Amino acid sequence: MSLTRGDLVHEVSPLRFPDLSSLSGEALLQSASAYFSDAFTPNLRLGVTGLSRSGKTVFITALIRNLVTGGRLPFFEAMAERRITAAHLQPQPDDAVPRFDYEAHIAALSSAPPNWPDGTRHISELRVSIDFAPETALRRAIGVPRLNVDIVDYPGEWLIDLGMLDQNYAAWSAEAMHLAREPLRAAAAAPWLAHVTGIDASRAEDEQTAITGARSFTAYLHAARGSRGGTSTLSPGRFLMPGDLSGSPLLTFFPLDLASGTTLKRGSLGAMMERRFESYKSHVVRPFFRDHFSRLDRQIVLVDVLAALNEGPAAVADLQRALEAALRAFRPGANSFLSLLMGRRIDKLLFAATKADHLHHTSHDRLEGILRLITDRAIARATTAGADVGVMALAALRATREAEVKHGGERLPCIAGTPLPGERIDGRTFDGIKEAAIFPGDLPADPRIALEQVGQTLGDAAFVRFRPARVQPAGATGETPPLPHIRLDRAMQFLLGDRLA
Repeated sequence: MSLTRGDLVHEVSPLRFPDLSSLSGEALLQSASAYFSDAFTPNLRLGVTGLSRSGKTVFITALIRNLVTGGRLPFFEAMAERRITAAHLQPQPDDAVPRFDYEAHIAALSSAPPNWPDGTRHISELRVSIDFAPETALRRAIGVPRLNVDIVDYPGEWLIDLGMLDQNYAAWSAEAMHLAREPLRAAAAAPWLAHVTGIDASRAEDEQTAITGARSFTAYLHAARGSRGGTSTLSPGRFLMPGDLSGSPLLTFFPLDLASGTTLKRGSLGAMMERRFESYKSHVVRPFFRDHFSRLDRQIVLVDVLAALNEGPAAVADLQRALEAALRAFRPGANSFLSLLMGRRIDKLLFAATKADHLHHTSHDRLEGILRLITDRAIARATTAGADVGVMALAALRATREAEVKHGGERLPCIAGTPLPGERIDGRTFDGIKEAAIFPGDLPADPRIALEQVGQTLGDAAFVRFRPARVQPAGATGETPPLPHIRLDRAMQFLLGDRLA
């Protein structure tokens, strides 16, 4: 598999991040309540995030399905040793948080033909209770324990927003203008930059100017995210996924090209933008941290590494910056009763490169190595703080299988699956019905070589989108066929294994 030559940008513009150590009294009580309730029925809050199109919804759906139906998970020790006696869904534990729509996602995967479920648009949650037999005779004598796992799904774009808490409006504007002028975003940002260039921050505040400016800025963010390979460090996240805030003044602000040391006078457009920026932080970003993020125990961050590699060095540098930003928002380290005073910590953090099924198995470890190299600085910080950090390549629901194709007297290792309708390779357009075998090539064995060559195309085959494997209903005997996956069991062992020992 050929890659274009280019340089991975190791030195990126430094981002400032907030001191997230303080919690409100309400959040402190929530954390204390969770700690003491664990003495009776242990509870684990697992956060699942990743930037758009990284596979969050499919990961959660596959994890739940494999738990409740007893999937084929040889490296998930509690399941492989048959110590899990039952796993079932529980009523939603948080009344104010939407429920993760597991049944609708399973229905999409079970349709004929199967379809990928809708992606994450807002925060959601689902509780799975796992009854299990402990490894030790003493714990077994006490009774069969239960672990409640609260899976919290949220957009990675909201995670990036936490960096805004330590910025004022002028600093955020300067960073946003700098990012808009980078080559990676040049085409998407051109209309927005043309719009904002003639706007004077000292002019009188005006609602229509605010509305049209915010619309133009939002259009730029959508265009940048939708570009080939996408971009990673885009904020504010709610501009991309407004939910019930659509049309609110909280989302009606935009950056201005301010000269250094500019004073924003009361009643000016600049002061209006500054006020709404601060309101966004107060009413959107801080509540997300206080009510959800600060209560997580463990976290998996899903990453589409292949798309960034194919796009080029700027996209890889952008991904690297986003992942480092995400980890700076976490509070890694071991949890204890004393941690209640400072807020709960993330004691296990997993970075996972998704879409491993787009490559032959010989490249899975290589994909993992590339992600490890991209995240090395972020990982060093977390491990120093006492957290257990893992990196792996996976496909929570495998959409392809491996095959061999004879070509010119040579047998080529291929992946076979049903490309989605409209996908193209070498001028051929797929109808979404017929299966195809595609030679994806190989990633370099040395991840440094892959990053030195980043930007050359990885080959169209690597990015053909396939239909998912159809989720089969239970058979006549009541048995449910297992879902095909790549290393989902290893991820489950890392995230849950020690709590089921």
